[in-house]
Amino acid sequence: MKPTVILINPWVYDFAAYDLWAKPLGLLYLAGRLRKSGFTVHLIDCLDIHHPLMKETGNIKKPVRRRYGTGKFWKQNVPKPPQLSTIPRAYSRYGITPQAFTRALKQARKPEAILITSLMTYWYPGVFEAIHLAKDVYPDAPVILGGIYATLCPGHASTYSGADFVVSSPRQFWPGELARLLKENIPDFTPEEKLEAFLPYPAFDLLTKIDYVCLLGSSGCPFRCPYCASHYLHPHYTKREPLELFEEVIFWHRGYNVIDFAFYDDALLVHADTHICVFLEEVVRNNLNLRFHCPNGLHITCIDQEIADLLYKTGFKSIRLGLETSDTELQRRLGKKFSEEEFEQAVAHLKRAGFTTDQIGSYVLIGLPGQTGDQVAETITYAGRIGTLPYLSEYSPIPHTEMWKEAVAVSRFDLVSDPLFHNNSIIPCWDGEVFEKASRLKSMVQDIRREALRSD
Repeated sequence: MKPTVILINPWVYDFAAYDLWAKPLGLLYLAGRLRKSGFTVHLIDCLDIHHPLMKETGNIKKPVRRRYGTGKFWKQNVPKPPQLSTIPRAYSRYGITPQAFTRALKQARKPEAILITSLMTYWYPGVFEAIHLAKDVYPDAPVILGGIYATLCPGHASTYSGADFVVSSPRQFWPGELARLLKENIPDFTPEEKLEAFLPYPAFDLLTKIDYVCLLGSSGCPFRCPYCASHYLHPHYTKREPLELFEEVIFWHRGYNVIDFAFYDDALLVHADTHICVFLEEVVRNNLNLRFHCPNGLHITCIDQEIADLLYKTGFKSIRLGLETSDTELQRRLGKKFSEEEFEQAVAHLKRAGFTTDQIGSYVLIGLPGQTGDQVAETITYAGRIGTLPYLSEYSPIPHTEMWKEAVAVSRFDLVSDPLFHNNSIIPCWDGEVFEKASRLKSMVQDIRREALRSD
């Protein structure tokens, strides 16, 4: 009999959460790899809005879903952690109920190991709860914790999570460390000698329902933004063979009727002519009626008219641009990746290609150390004036980034002591009337977006 492993994507505990093509892609890649290695894999996704055990839950409002597979999660209000008791917002558990989770655990065959992923550092309460409940049901199965929180905050995870093992290596190196742990705990396990970067495909088929598939055309990022930990989590920038990427799209489209695909790349358009454009041209050549989305911001200087036309022709429906800020001084601090003229040209290219304002969003950073509300307001106004919809992107202080030390120095919270204080919803690096200021900026965004959609 094949050995069984249980893979868990835990709950999100936060002030807000939204399914913007949010799937545990790393965990699904791991599921595919373990399955190929001879394991029976049982996946429990706590964020599964289609989970069959939630049909019996009548006291929780069913999540509202929107076009292209996005929408809200199951949600239950819960007490705030004492550390966040002064924050004037409701705190919630997003995902299935703990009762449904426990039942799902019991429905699985007794596992040889339980593997739990982690995402945002400040979402660790959901990780801890999943570990605790998994150990209650299967006390003899080793629990292995990996993912972003485990990698960025390994000391905290090892000390407080309750996991038996914490895999804290950057993503390109975790297969070796994980294989060693599995071999130590499962004597008959023989790890693969050679691991392909993007194969086997992530096991989206283990989900209850596939609303969309997340794609990686590359791993890592050639840029070094001071607020981003991509270079630490993915030390090597690796591009995928574009025709292999096309074959994966064909696999999900023809085998599972998937239409919506979301790119998780940090730098999708870098060296586009020899990479992503090859993929896009193949999609056009095969006349596939698909929809593509870019939840991560595209690099503005990479968008010329040819690429804009190709994105439109291929079926891209959701474009996000990494505007960050229109403030010249702040741009210099962030690496000055583009000029206002280049941003305006990129938007003009997209509009000429056929994209409408409601399809072009601009990410505006808020909450950076030393940033003012006026700088954010100016950027919001600028994004709307140029013909895009502004989206506020709250800054989260992240260990192992260039900006981390500055964030620690200015924050009104002790960022080092507890990852809960990394939460971008509390705007940890601003002082004064933080939430009143943020509320005014959010209202400003909504007003500009409503006006832009009326006049488009």
